[in-house]
Amino acid sequence: MNRRNFLKTGLGAAVAGALPMSLVELAWGAKDSERFTFAYISDSHITQIKGNRFVRNWDRGLIRAVAECNLLDPRPDFVIYGGDIAQLGKPEEIDHGLEIMSGLRDKVHYVMGEHDYYVDLGEYWRKRLGPDWYSFDHKGVHFIVLNSILTYPEWMHRKWDSGMARMKEMARLDNPNGSPFMVGEEQRKWLARDLAKVSHDTPIVVCSHSPLQKIYKGWNFWTEDAEQIHKLLAPFEKVTVIYGHVHQIQYNQLGNISFYAVMATAWPWPYPNSYAQADSRLPKLTVPMNRADPFFERDATGWQFIDVHTGRADVHYFLPSNSNRSVVFDERRGHPVDTRYQELAARIPPQNHY
Repeated sequence: MNRRNFLKTGLGAAVAGALPMSLVELAWGAKDSERFTFAYISDSHITQIKGNRFVRNWDRGLIRAVAECNLLDPRPDFVIYGGDIAQLGKPEEIDHGLEIMSGLRDKVHYVMGEHDYYVDLGEYWRKRLGPDWYSFDHKGVHFIVLNSILTYPEWMHRKWDSGMARMKEMARLDNPNGSPFMVGEEQRKWLARDLAKVSHDTPIVVCSHSPLQKIYKGWNFWTEDAEQIHKLLAPFEKVTVIYGHVHQIQYNQLGNISFYAVMATAWPWPYPNSYAQADSRLPKLTVPMNRADPFFERDATGWQFIDVHTGRADVHYFLPSNSNRSVVFDERRGHPVDTRYQELAARIPPQNHY
Protein backbone atom coordinates (compact mmCIF):
# COMPACT_ATOMS: atom_id res chain seq x y z
CA MET A 1 0.00 0.00 0.00
CA ASN A 2 1.46 3.34 -0.97
CA ARG A 3 1.51 6.40 1.27
CA ARG A 4 -1.45 8.12 -0.33
CA ASN A 5 -3.70 5.07 -0.21
CA PHE A 6 -2.66 4.37 3.37
CA LEU A 7 -3.81 7.78 4.47
CA LYS A 8 -7.03 7.60 2.49
CA THR A 9 -8.10 4.28 3.93
CA GLY A 10 -6.87 4.71 7.50
CA LEU A 11 -5.08 1.40 7.81
CA GLY A 12 -5.50 1.28 11.58
CA ALA A 13 -9.28 1.06 11.36
CA ALA A 14 -8.99 -2.48 10.11
CA VAL A 15 -6.61 -3.67 12.79
CA ALA A 16 -7.07 -1.59 15.87
CA GLY A 17 -10.33 -0.60 17.48
CA ALA A 18 -8.53 1.82 19.80
CA LEU A 19 -4.88 2.14 18.87
CA PRO A 20 -3.31 4.15 21.72
CA MET A 21 -1.27 6.41 19.49
CA SER A 22 -1.60 9.04 16.82
CA LEU A 23 -0.29 9.10 13.28
CA VAL A 24 0.34 12.60 12.02
CA GLU A 25 0.79 13.47 8.36
CA LEU A 26 2.20 16.80 7.31
CA ALA A 27 1.44 17.67 3.70
CA TRP A 28 2.73 21.18 3.20
CA GLY A 29 3.13 20.80 -0.55
CA ALA A 30 1.41 19.01 -3.39
CA LYS A 31 4.29 16.66 -4.12
CA ASP A 32 4.51 13.32 -2.37
CA SER A 33 8.21 13.97 -1.82
CA GLU A 34 7.24 16.86 0.48
CA ARG A 35 4.95 14.72 2.63
CA PHE A 36 5.94 12.85 5.74
CA THR A 37 4.38 11.19 8.76
CA PHE A 38 5.19 10.94 12.41
CA ALA A 39 3.54 9.01 15.22
CA TYR A 40 2.38 10.59 18.47
CA ILE A 41 2.12 8.68 21.77
CA SER A 42 1.26 10.43 25.04
CA ASP A 43 0.23 10.25 28.69
CA SER A 44 1.01 6.69 29.75
CA HIS A 45 1.31 7.47 33.49
CA ILE A 46 3.45 4.42 34.28
CA THR A 47 2.82 3.74 37.99
CA GLN A 48 5.08 1.68 40.22
CA ILE A 49 3.38 -0.52 42.81
CA LYS A 50 6.49 -2.03 44.39
CA GLY A 51 9.85 -3.19 43.07
CA ASN A 52 9.34 -4.34 39.49
CA ARG A 53 5.54 -4.37 39.78
CA PHE A 54 3.65 -1.68 37.88
CA VAL A 55 -0.01 -0.94 37.17
CA ARG A 56 -0.57 -3.26 34.23
CA ASN A 57 -3.49 -1.44 32.60
CA TRP A 58 -1.37 1.64 31.99
CA ASP A 59 1.93 0.15 30.90
CA ARG A 60 -0.04 -2.26 28.71
CA GLY A 61 -1.39 0.72 26.77
CA LEU A 62 2.13 1.94 26.07
CA ILE A 63 3.32 -1.56 25.13
CA ARG A 64 0.50 -1.80 22.60
CA ALA A 65 1.23 1.65 21.19
CA VAL A 66 4.87 0.77 20.59
CA ALA A 67 3.97 -2.57 18.99
CA GLU A 68 1.44 -1.02 16.63
CA CYS A 69 3.72 1.89 15.77
CA ASN A 70 6.31 -0.65 14.66
CA LEU A 71 3.74 -2.17 12.28
CA LEU A 72 3.08 1.09 10.45
CA ASP A 73 3.71 1.01 6.73
CA PRO A 74 4.88 3.45 5.45
CA ARG A 75 7.27 4.03 8.34
CA PRO A 76 6.81 7.29 10.24
CA ASP A 77 9.81 9.58 9.99
CA PHE A 78 9.95 9.78 13.79
CA VAL A 79 7.84 9.49 16.95
CA ILE A 80 6.94 12.19 19.47
CA TYR A 81 6.15 11.25 23.05
CA GLY A 82 3.87 13.93 24.50
CA GLY A 83 4.71 13.76 28.22
CA ASP A 84 3.62 12.11 31.48
CA ILE A 85 5.42 8.87 30.83
CA ALA A 86 5.50 8.49 34.65
CA GLN A 87 2.81 9.00 37.28
CA LEU A 88 4.92 10.30 40.17
CA GLY A 89 8.17 11.03 38.35
CA LYS A 90 10.11 8.27 40.11
CA PRO A 91 13.22 7.00 38.32
CA GLU A 92 11.73 3.51 38.37
CA GLU A 93 8.65 4.73 36.51
CA ILE A 94 10.61 6.74 33.96
CA ASP A 95 13.03 3.86 33.41
CA HIS A 96 10.19 1.39 32.90
CA GLY A 97 8.46 3.72 30.42
CA LEU A 98 11.67 4.34 28.48
CA GLU A 99 12.42 0.63 28.43
CA ILE A 100 9.08 0.06 26.70
CA MET A 101 9.69 3.00 24.35
CA SER A 102 13.11 1.58 23.44
CA GLY A 103 11.25 -1.07 21.44
CA LEU A 104 10.34 1.53 18.83
CA ARG A 105 12.07 1.23 15.49
CA ASP A 106 12.12 4.99 14.97
CA LYS A 107 13.76 8.06 16.50
CA VAL A 108 11.80 9.59 19.39
CA HIS A 109 11.47 13.25 20.42
CA TYR A 110 10.26 13.70 24.00
CA VAL A 111 8.03 16.34 25.61
CA MET A 112 8.13 16.68 29.41
CA GLY A 113 4.90 16.42 31.42
CA GLU A 114 4.22 17.61 34.96
CA HIS A 115 4.15 14.01 36.25
CA ASP A 116 7.70 13.62 34.94
CA TYR A 117 8.91 16.86 36.50
CA TYR A 118 7.75 17.90 39.94
CA VAL A 119 9.33 15.25 42.17
CA ASP A 120 12.87 16.48 41.32
CA LEU A 121 12.17 19.43 38.98
CA GLY A 122 13.14 17.34 35.97
CA GLU A 123 16.63 16.30 37.10
CA TYR A 124 16.28 12.61 36.31
CA TRP A 125 14.40 13.27 33.06
CA ARG A 126 17.23 15.48 31.80
CA LYS A 127 19.80 12.89 32.82
CA ARG A 128 18.04 10.33 30.63
CA LEU A 129 16.66 12.45 27.80
CA GLY A 130 18.36 15.84 27.62
CA PRO A 131 16.95 19.39 27.52
CA ASP A 132 13.39 20.37 28.48
CA TRP A 133 12.92 22.51 25.38
CA TYR A 134 14.48 22.48 21.93
CA SER A 135 13.68 22.78 18.23
CA PHE A 136 14.52 20.94 15.04
CA ASP A 137 13.77 21.17 11.33
CA HIS A 138 12.42 18.36 9.23
CA LYS A 139 11.64 18.52 5.50
CA GLY A 140 10.81 22.23 5.52
CA VAL A 141 8.83 22.25 8.79
CA HIS A 142 10.13 23.87 11.99
CA PHE A 143 9.29 21.83 15.11
CA ILE A 144 9.40 23.37 18.59
CA VAL A 145 9.20 21.31 21.77
CA LEU A 146 8.29 23.33 24.88
CA ASN A 147 8.24 22.58 28.59
CA SER A 148 4.86 24.17 29.30
CA ILE A 149 4.32 22.75 32.81
CA LEU A 150 6.55 25.11 34.78
CA THR A 151 4.98 27.38 37.35
CA TYR A 152 5.81 30.36 39.59
CA PRO A 153 9.29 29.97 41.16
CA GLU A 154 7.97 30.80 44.63
CA TRP A 155 5.67 27.75 44.39
CA MET A 156 8.26 25.41 42.85
CA HIS A 157 11.02 26.34 45.28
CA ARG A 158 9.06 26.86 48.49
CA LYS A 159 10.03 24.74 51.49
CA TRP A 160 8.49 21.32 50.85
CA ASP A 161 8.61 18.32 53.18
CA SER A 162 9.91 16.41 50.17
CA GLY A 163 9.97 16.45 46.39
CA MET A 164 7.24 13.80 46.47
CA ALA A 165 5.01 16.12 48.52
CA ARG A 166 5.39 18.75 45.77
CA MET A 167 4.73 16.11 43.11
CA LYS A 168 1.53 14.92 44.76
CA GLU A 169 0.23 18.46 45.08
CA MET A 170 0.70 19.05 41.35
CA ALA A 171 -0.53 15.59 40.33
CA ARG A 172 -4.09 16.11 41.58
CA LEU A 173 -6.66 17.07 38.96
CA ASP A 174 -8.74 19.47 41.07
CA ASN A 175 -6.44 20.93 43.71
CA PRO A 176 -6.64 24.48 45.10
CA ASN A 177 -3.12 24.04 46.52
CA GLY A 178 -1.59 23.60 43.06
CA SER A 179 -0.23 26.32 40.81
CA PRO A 180 -0.95 27.21 37.16
CA PHE A 181 1.25 25.86 34.39
CA MET A 182 3.32 28.21 32.27
CA VAL A 183 6.20 28.32 29.80
CA GLY A 184 8.02 31.00 31.78
CA GLU A 185 10.17 34.02 30.98
CA GLU A 186 13.45 32.22 30.32
CA GLN A 187 11.86 29.86 27.83
CA ARG A 188 9.85 32.63 26.14
CA LYS A 189 13.10 34.52 25.52
CA TRP A 190 14.60 31.36 24.05
CA LEU A 191 11.51 30.90 21.86
CA ALA A 192 11.76 34.46 20.56
CA ARG A 193 15.41 33.89 19.61
CA ASP A 194 14.57 30.56 17.97
CA LEU A 195 11.69 31.99 15.91
CA ALA A 196 13.78 35.00 14.82
CA LYS A 197 15.78 32.60 12.62
CA VAL A 198 12.67 31.20 10.87
CA SER A 199 10.93 32.63 7.80
CA HIS A 200 7.31 33.63 8.41
CA ASP A 201 6.11 31.35 5.61
CA THR A 202 7.72 28.28 7.20
CA PRO A 203 5.14 25.93 8.74
CA ILE A 204 5.50 25.77 12.53
CA VAL A 205 4.51 22.79 14.68
CA VAL A 206 4.66 23.30 18.45
CA CYS A 207 4.55 20.26 20.73
CA SER A 208 3.72 21.02 24.35
CA HIS A 209 2.22 19.08 27.22
CA SER A 210 -0.36 21.60 28.44
CA PRO A 211 -2.73 23.14 25.88
CA LEU A 212 -0.99 26.57 25.37
CA GLN A 213 -4.47 28.02 25.79
CA LYS A 214 -6.80 28.66 28.74
CA ILE A 215 -9.51 26.02 28.95
CA TYR A 216 -10.20 25.40 32.65
CA LYS A 217 -7.97 26.76 35.40
CA GLY A 218 -9.46 24.60 38.16
CA TRP A 219 -8.05 21.46 36.51
CA ASN A 220 -4.92 23.10 35.10
CA PHE A 221 -6.17 22.62 31.54
CA TRP A 222 -4.45 25.98 31.29
CA THR A 223 -1.21 27.75 30.39
CA GLU A 224 -0.80 30.99 32.32
CA ASP A 225 1.32 32.82 29.73
CA ALA A 226 -0.51 31.43 26.68
CA GLU A 227 -1.22 34.88 25.21
CA GLN A 228 2.48 35.75 25.28
CA ILE A 229 3.26 32.56 23.36
CA HIS A 230 0.51 33.37 20.82
CA LYS A 231 2.05 36.82 20.30
CA LEU A 232 5.42 35.27 19.45
CA LEU A 233 3.73 32.91 16.97
CA ALA A 234 1.44 35.55 15.44
CA PRO A 235 3.73 36.52 12.51
CA PHE A 236 3.75 32.98 11.10
CA GLU A 237 1.27 31.89 8.45
CA LYS A 238 0.87 28.23 9.43
CA VAL A 239 1.00 27.28 13.09
CA THR A 240 -0.22 24.04 14.65
CA VAL A 241 -0.05 23.23 18.37
CA ILE A 242 -0.29 19.55 19.36
CA TYR A 243 -0.61 18.75 23.05
CA GLY A 244 -1.43 16.01 25.54
CA HIS A 245 -2.31 16.37 29.24
CA VAL A 246 -6.09 16.65 28.89
CA HIS A 247 -6.73 12.95 28.07
CA GLN A 248 -9.54 13.85 25.70
CA ILE A 249 -10.33 15.05 22.18
CA GLN A 250 -10.12 18.82 21.83
CA TYR A 251 -9.69 21.15 18.88
CA ASN A 252 -9.74 24.90 18.69
CA GLN A 253 -8.69 27.90 16.61
CA LEU A 254 -7.23 31.06 18.14
CA GLY A 255 -6.10 33.55 15.52
CA ASN A 256 -3.58 31.88 13.24
CA ILE A 257 -3.06 28.87 15.55
CA SER A 258 -4.86 25.53 15.19
CA PHE A 259 -4.93 23.45 18.38
CA TYR A 260 -5.35 19.67 18.58
CA ALA A 261 -5.18 17.45 21.66
CA VAL A 262 -3.90 13.90 21.40
CA MET A 263 -5.46 11.10 23.40
CA ALA A 264 -3.82 9.24 26.28
CA THR A 265 -2.75 5.62 26.48
CA ALA A 266 -3.75 5.49 30.17
CA TRP A 267 -7.33 6.70 30.82
CA PRO A 268 -9.76 9.45 29.73
CA TRP A 269 -10.62 12.50 31.82
CA PRO A 270 -14.18 13.84 31.91
CA TYR A 271 -14.71 17.23 30.29
CA PRO A 272 -14.49 20.09 32.76
CA ASN A 273 -17.27 22.03 31.06
CA SER A 274 -19.72 19.16 31.56
CA TYR A 275 -18.42 18.42 35.06
CA ALA A 276 -18.61 22.05 36.23
CA GLN A 277 -21.11 23.80 33.96
CA ALA A 278 -22.00 26.39 36.58
CA ASP A 279 -18.40 27.41 37.20
CA SER A 280 -18.05 31.00 36.02
CA ARG A 281 -14.30 30.52 35.47
CA LEU A 282 -14.96 28.28 32.48
CA PRO A 283 -14.66 30.23 29.20
CA LYS A 284 -16.84 29.49 26.23
CA LEU A 285 -14.78 27.52 23.75
CA THR A 286 -13.95 29.26 20.50
CA VAL A 287 -14.96 26.21 18.46
CA PRO A 288 -18.01 24.13 19.49
CA MET A 289 -16.99 20.52 20.04
CA ASN A 290 -18.98 17.32 19.73
CA ARG A 291 -16.71 14.98 21.63
CA ALA A 292 -16.34 11.39 22.73
CA ASP A 293 -17.88 10.27 26.04
CA PRO A 294 -14.95 10.01 28.48
CA PHE A 295 -17.03 8.17 31.08
CA PHE A 296 -16.55 5.02 29.01
CA GLU A 297 -13.23 3.46 29.98
CA ARG A 298 -11.58 3.72 26.56
CA ASP A 299 -13.76 6.18 24.70
CA ALA A 300 -11.28 9.06 24.90
CA THR A 301 -8.21 6.91 24.39
CA GLY A 302 -7.22 5.65 20.99
CA TRP A 303 -5.41 6.97 17.97
CA GLN A 304 -5.82 9.52 15.24
CA PHE A 305 -3.93 10.53 12.14
CA ILE A 306 -3.57 14.18 11.24
CA ASP A 307 -3.34 15.25 7.63
CA VAL A 308 -1.97 18.78 7.45
CA HIS A 309 -2.41 20.27 4.01
CA THR A 310 -1.50 23.85 3.06
CA GLY A 311 -0.69 24.35 6.73
CA ARG A 312 -4.09 23.24 8.07
CA ALA A 313 -4.89 20.00 9.87
CA ASP A 314 -7.65 17.45 9.28
CA VAL A 315 -7.80 15.01 12.18
CA HIS A 316 -9.30 11.53 11.84
CA TYR A 317 -10.09 9.76 15.11
CA PHE A 318 -10.56 6.04 15.67
CA LEU A 319 -12.39 5.17 18.90
CA PRO A 320 -13.62 1.89 20.36
CA SER A 321 -17.11 3.03 21.30
CA ASN A 322 -17.53 5.73 18.67
CA SER A 323 -17.35 5.09 14.96
CA ASN A 324 -14.64 6.89 13.03
CA ARG A 325 -14.83 10.66 13.27
CA SER A 326 -13.12 13.46 11.39
CA VAL A 327 -12.28 17.00 12.42
CA VAL A 328 -11.47 18.98 9.29
CA PHE A 329 -10.28 22.53 8.86
CA ASP A 330 -13.12 24.51 7.26
CA GLU A 331 -11.56 27.22 5.12
CA ARG A 332 -14.82 29.21 4.95
CA ARG A 333 -15.32 29.23 8.73
CA GLY A 334 -11.60 29.52 9.43
CA HIS A 335 -11.50 26.85 12.13
CA PRO A 336 -11.71 23.07 12.60
CA VAL A 337 -15.18 21.52 12.37
CA ASP A 338 -16.26 18.09 13.61
CA THR A 339 -18.16 16.46 10.75
CA ARG A 340 -20.41 14.66 13.22
CA TYR A 341 -21.10 17.95 14.99
CA GLN A 342 -22.27 19.42 11.70
CA GLU A 343 -24.72 16.56 11.27
CA LEU A 344 -26.14 16.84 14.78
CA ALA A 345 -26.07 20.60 15.32
CA ALA A 346 -29.34 21.22 13.52
CA ARG A 347 -31.16 18.79 15.84
CA ILE A 348 -29.61 19.82 19.19
CA PRO A 349 -30.57 23.08 20.96
CA PRO A 350 -27.62 25.50 20.78
CA GLN A 351 -27.26 25.67 24.57
CA ASN A 352 -26.58 21.91 24.60
CA HIS A 353 -23.92 21.89 21.90
CA TYR A 354 -21.18 21.79 24.53
